[in-house]
Order: sequence, then C-alpha cells, then structure tokens
Amino acid sequence: MVAKERIHLLGSYLDPLTMEETLERVEAFVTSGEYVQHVVINAGKINLMAQNPTCRQIINKSALINADGQSIVWAARFLGYDVPERVTGIDLFEELVKKAAEKGWRPYYFGATEDVVQAVVTKHRQQYPKLDIAGFRNGYFEEMESMEIAEAIRDSRADLLFVAFSSPKKEIWVRDYQSVMEVPFVMGVGGSFDVLAGKTKRAPKWIQRIGLEWFYRWVQEPRRMFKRYIIGNIAFIQRVLKEKWERS
Repeated sequence: MVAKERIHLLGSYLDPLTMEETLERVEAFVTSGEYVQHVVINAGKINLMAQNPTCRQIINKSALINADGQSIVWAARFLGYDVPERVTGIDLFEELVKKAAEKGWRPYYFGATEDVVQAVVTKHRQQYPKLDIAGFRNGYFEEMESMEIAEAIRDSRADLLFVAFSSPKKEIWVRDYQSVMEVPFVMGVGGSFDVLAGKTKRAPKWIQRIGLEWFYRWVQEPRRMFKRYIIGNIAFIQRVLKEKWERS
C-alpha cells in the first residue's frame, strides 16, 4: 500500500484513508509487533482537543487517526483536503473483529458495564465461532487497580485491545499503560459496546450515509445531548470558519 501523507487541520492530525486502507494499515501494525494507539476524531473530539492540551498531544502522537464524523470529512474538504470517506469507530471495530477471526488475532474487550461487555463478547463469539477472545473486563475500576489490569491484559497475549470508556480518560490511560500491556494495536471504541449490546440504538443506514447520526442521537435524547451536539457543533463550525479565514 502506498503511504498517504498525514494532513493537519483544526489542531489535529488526520490520516485520509478509506476503510480498506485503514484495515491494511492495522494489519501491518499487528504483524510488526509494534505497540500503537489508534484514535478517531469528530467534532466533539476537536472541541475537546482545543480545551485539553494533554488530550491533543496524545491524539496527535497516535499512529493512526481516522475521521469518525462526517463533519470532519466535510470540514477537511472545505479546507482543501482530499479525504475520501469517514471511517467510523464502530464500523472499524466490527471489521477488525471479523478480520481477527480470519487471521487468528486475539482481541481483548475493556470497558462499559459488566453486562454490556459480556453481551458484546457473547455476540461476537456467536457471529465468529473461530474468534479467539483473549479476555474482557468492565470499565469500572479505581486508579490503584490500573497496573493490575494492564498486567492482566499483557498476560492475555492480546493482539487487539478495544477500549470503551470516555475521552480523555481513555487516551490518557492507554498512554500511561501501553508499554505495560504490550498490545500491538489499541483502539478506543467509544459507545460501540452499548450499541452492539442493544443498550443504545444506532441511526438507520440512510441517516448514516447523509452524515446526520448526531442529529438522530440528539432527537433520541434532546436534553442530555443538547450541549454536546448543538452547542458543540456551533463551536466546531466556528473553528472551521476561523481556520478557513486564517488560510485565505
């Protein structure tokens, strides 16, 4: 695969890759034995990075950064970059589990509540009988337990680690314990466990295609999501227009 040049916009780096190109990149990481972190960015993550320098630094040092939100694809194109498509965290997660079953990679699931993570593991075992799951653990723990958890993940000999708790805790925790865990590929999956377990509902495909998943979630939970999606999207648009003006 010909390497594509990483771009920089709105304070974040971004790898302008398709899903297939991303999967090829992940396979190269897993087979190389490197310890790398993957992240996805969306409007909310851009806003977080602007407010949290530590999170911004960790994300920009990640080995692979995909555009999770359609807003990122639109913003990148508006700013003059060729970004082929969004590669959502949940879709990449599902594709990697499928590939793990084919390649013999061992995934570890970390995060959400105990019933949710168990439901996801059970679902994937039913979908992929050949999948060799290294282990799983819920995302509720005290900081003093972190080293023990990281060592348990290391001892599981996992090839992939899927982490399902919120930012920036997720990015900071992985940074602090990645060298202990020794997992070739670590990926944050956000609320993917809740969706796959049936706890939350993902937008229909046609809404996903037009880039309005955020609106679907806001309609489902208008009060809880108002600040995140309405106020957050306004702040994001302001950042895009500011960068456009500064470049003109």
